[in-house]
Amino acid sequence: MTPDQLVNADVWSDLRKYKEMPEIDMARLYAYRIERLRGALRNAGASMCILVSPLSLRYAVDYRSFGLFQSHIPNSYLFVPVEGPIIIHGTYDYLKPPGADEIRAARPISFFNGGYELTDAARLLADDVVGYLSEIGTGNQRVAVEYVNPTITQALLQRGIEVIDGVIVSEEARLIKSPDEIACMRWAIGVAELGIAKMKEAMRPGVTELQLWGLLNYTNLANNGDWHDCRMLASGPRINPWFQEASQRQIESGDLVGFDTDMIGPFGYFADISRTFHCGPAKPTKRQKELYRLAMQEVEHNLRLVKPGISFRDFQQQALMLPEEYHANAYTCLVHGVGMADEYPRINPVCGKPSPYDGILEEGMVICVESYVGAAGERDGVKLEQQVLIVQDGYEMLSTYPFEESLLD
Repeated sequence: MTPDQLVNADVWSDLRKYKEMPEIDMARLYAYRIERLRGALRNAGASMCILVSPLSLRYAVDYRSFGLFQSHIPNSYLFVPVEGPIIIHGTYDYLKPPGADEIRAARPISFFNGGYELTDAARLLADDVVGYLSEIGTGNQRVAVEYVNPTITQALLQRGIEVIDGVIVSEEARLIKSPDEIACMRWAIGVAELGIAKMKEAMRPGVTELQLWGLLNYTNLANNGDWHDCRMLASGPRINPWFQEASQRQIESGDLVGFDTDMIGPFGYFADISRTFHCGPAKPTKRQKELYRLAMQEVEHNLRLVKPGISFRDFQQQALMLPEEYHANAYTCLVHGVGMADEYPRINPVCGKPSPYDGILEEGMVICVESYVGAAGERDGVKLEQQVLIVQDGYEMLSTYPFEESLLD
């Protein structure tokens, strides 16, 4: 795959042939998401939240600018009340997101912006919060604060504010998806699956792992997606154990090539799909086919458990137990939630540690069901993952990319 071939790939035109752009009522989408946040605030007994995560800014007001920068050098933050105007701090008038009512100046909340004066900036931010609570006319001093410096928490406490974890509010809000959110997610998955098809088309001996991964990344960007949380693609001897990111290694005939999209796509929604390809012209080995069938068996068995009301611990106990030789390299979770990124909940493999908390699967959640099968010390391994919506009588498949026929015959 040459640079010219990559740049000339008409991924937008191909996507239009592959999948129709959904018609989404954006006003209804925004209204649903902000009411979910306000409902989570009510559940927590809080009057407002301060949101900092780029995912939360996107969810609350559709603020998309500088997402990766915001993740490590936060410039912007939101005041979201149960009742009252939503204020975004630290952006420009021409970048005002559709869900925000007003823009105000921000206090420094990163070392990049505040240096050694962060403590003083935190006191000013606490003054802003106290003033805002007075402005919206509430005596409720309980405030949910998401991912901030200890100096901010300390300053708020000194001003008499009761601080609770804002991440509980933001994650609870994102838990149940609306039909508009599912439509956004289907489009993001369509983009990811077009990228997967482009990778499959380009795969041949001599192509590097990074060249293949670049096709997925390019397809996402060319269709107005955002970024990938990692570059999870490995081939040949690098596929076992899992979690080795794409490298300059050239793929060889007979290799298994596994990947996990981990893609924040169009509309900010996540497409999280794993597949394992076989690179010809060599034929798959008997062992490669065995590993692939075991991975499919694990995914299919665990999908049959998916239904509203099953507890995380019951799911773990009823999940498929693979033979012991695969336990050491088993994937880190059987199931995890997904929305704008990997989200709550997480259910650990039956051969691993107990799940860190209990709960139940609910209708309207989107989850991914995972498998990695690779024996310690062996060359090959197989990674598979399906993304599904939990519905009243079980699940609805969202990921549709086919499995590898050459490994199933």
